[in-house]
Amino acid sequence: MTEIPLFPLRTVLFPGGFLPLRIFEQRYLTMVRDCARNDTGFGVCLIREGEEAVSPVKTTQVGTHAQIVDWYTLEDGLLGVSAVGTVRFETESVWREEDGLFRAQVRVLPEAPECVVPEAYSVLSDVLGRFMEKVSDQYPDYVPEKLQDAAWLGYRLSELLPLAGIEKQHLLEMQDPLERLQKLLEILPRFQSA
Repeated sequence: MTEIPLFPLRTVLFPGGFLPLRIFEQRYLTMVRDCARNDTGFGVCLIREGEEAVSPVKTTQVGTHAQIVDWYTLEDGLLGVSAVGTVRFETESVWREEDGLFRAQVRVLPEAPECVVPEAYSVLSDVLGRFMEKVSDQYPDYVPEKLQDAAWLGYRLSELLPLAGIEKQHLLEMQDPLERLQKLLEILPRFQSA
């Protein structure tokens, strides 16, 4: 169990995923400063109810820890932050500080042992390979061999396919990388042109 600040978003971050953010609220400016100073990160959880910055929100219990890898000033003068997903976690308790920042006690969820992509899912490796030709700059650790890692393949396709947030959340919560690949295989026909 560990305590971390939470950043509720309308997006799902996966381990190994890239997350660009525009930071303008004081509570998040302070959070980013503290994370940079202490070389810590923050948790990203999908908003399931409410509107961030307008009303109290309720988030999903499973999220991903984000580590800041870069920060910069955007054209509009706001703070830009690049973060990368590290590990999945489950919130045990969540509370709101006086400044509006959410904090949580979280438990890191174990990852399944590394598993090679079975032949039955090779079409998913092919699809992701085509995605990587266009977005590999967002994944500095990408090498073609990663297409054979079941967990990495499942996480990347889950974030890159245009799925609803709740579908992405369901895929994030799956413990078994092969179960995630099976679900993606079932989803894939939706995106094939007629």
